[in-house]
Amino acid sequence: MAIATSAPTRARPAITPGRVLFPLAVILVIAFCLAPFAWAVVTSLKEASTIYRSPTDYLPRPFTGDNWEKVITLPRFTRALLNSTIVASSATAISLLVGSLCAYALARLTFPAKRLVLTVVLAVAIFPGIAIISPLYLLFSDLGLINHKLALILPNVTFTLPICIWTLTAFFRDLPRELEEAGRIDGASRLQVFTQIIAPLAAPGIFTTAILLFIAAWNEFLFARTFMSVQDQYTVPVAIAQFEGADIAAATPWGEIAAAAVVATLPLVILVLLFQRRIIAGLTAGAVKG
Repeated sequence: MAIATSAPTRARPAITPGRVLFPLAVILVIAFCLAPFAWAVVTSLKEASTIYRSPTDYLPRPFTGDNWEKVITLPRFTRALLNSTIVASSATAISLLVGSLCAYALARLTFPAKRLVLTVVLAVAIFPGIAIISPLYLLFSDLGLINHKLALILPNVTFTLPICIWTLTAFFRDLPRELEEAGRIDGASRLQVFTQIIAPLAAPGIFTTAILLFIAAWNEFLFARTFMSVQDQYTVPVAIAQFEGADIAAATPWGEIAAAAVVATLPLVILVLLFQRRIIAGLTAGAVKG
């Protein structure tokens, strides 16, 4: 007679303070980071008369889309979106083209003062932009670049290029050298090895770096505010700062400003959401070595 045996029951993990506090801390941090954006969305959907209401309405009552309509149909703001796209895309492309080659050289080649080069690159990355704003303005004035997009692209490249070099140097350093040696044995030049072997393998890291560079160039305000005095050349941050008293009767049109801020942020949010898998792969690449 067979004796039925019950399947062993798996013990439930004990509930410890760490298991409760860590998720709670993550939720609080996420809520803290999203709160300004959520409040901007709520404000953009309010009527001007309800924004200053006391006590504060935490929901738009009544709901209105007038602020969004005014912003989207405002020619100077749509022009600013185009300007920011051109400047940020150009700066990102130049930084990636130059920075990836520099990072590969720093990761693979051995030469004197290699550490000094990396130190200088880092120093440029943390150098305050306001310290060079005056000499840059004089230089661009002599070159006739004031109110020209090159006056924004070049300084953006100056500060995004070090970020690109530092990020990709660490990434290239973790790639196996055997792949490069195999390519060289097959007769490929070092440039061919980089473009045909290393770059495809480094695609997650390169893509992640491109997103970070694009966001940094998109949000840049200091150079855009200084070198651009013509409304048609404003980028999005400057255009939002110039909303007060420009086309709208209200002294400070917070509803329109909030709507413009949300519109300017949405492309970055959509970009990150669409390519989040590649971004995560790039950020975690090389974290674990076999």
